[in-house]
Amino acid sequence: MIDPDTIDWAKMDGLIPAIVQHAASGEVRMLGYMDRAALDATITDRLVTFHSRSRSAPWRKGETSGNLLDLVDVRLDCDRDALLVLATPRGPTCHTGSDSCFGADGALGTGFVATLAATVASRAAADPATSYTARLIGEGVKRLAQKVGEEGVEVALAATSDDAAELTAEAADLVYHLTVLLEASDSSWGAVITELKRRHDASKATASS
Repeated sequence: MIDPDTIDWAKMDGLIPAIVQHAASGEVRMLGYMDRAALDATITDRLVTFHSRSRSAPWRKGETSGNLLDLVDVRLDCDRDALLVLATPRGPTCHTGSDSCFGADGALGTGFVATLAATVASRAAADPATSYTARLIGEGVKRLAQKVGEEGVEVALAATSDDAAELTAEAADLVYHLTVLLEASDSSWGAVITELKRRHDASKATASS
């Protein structure tokens, strides 16, 4: 977490822009402004708070709607006059009802995997009669593990068929079923990515030594 004393508050007359990014998917959710009091409240309460320029008062995002932003981290840019706020949203962020103030397209690129994981988690307790995801989870980890194995074989076979579209479709099936298995096994893509990053960092350290 940053030290508020390192920010160049004077450059922006006491207000600095704060970009909110979904901590899991990387989706940019909104832009707001913080003064020292708003940043202190954000860090202390772990709920993202801004300074409302129209009301000249603190403004906790989602306090009325319930769509709060749970703080994960705050990062300062190289010029010390802008913030990147990593948060876990409790619902849509935009006042229009959209997840993001920058459009309804959702997370871009591989960030969509985090959206998929959140959807799987939300359907875990759904009625198995209407939710394939809930039905899969209800069949247990062993059946899910078997399913992931089957999908892995399908990916391998598609790779040898010289058909990129088929490979893409089978890989998508594998990612979906692996996401369900992670959810059923109390793991997550976040944990997987943390492990991949640990290995990457270890590899870089070894290469530079």
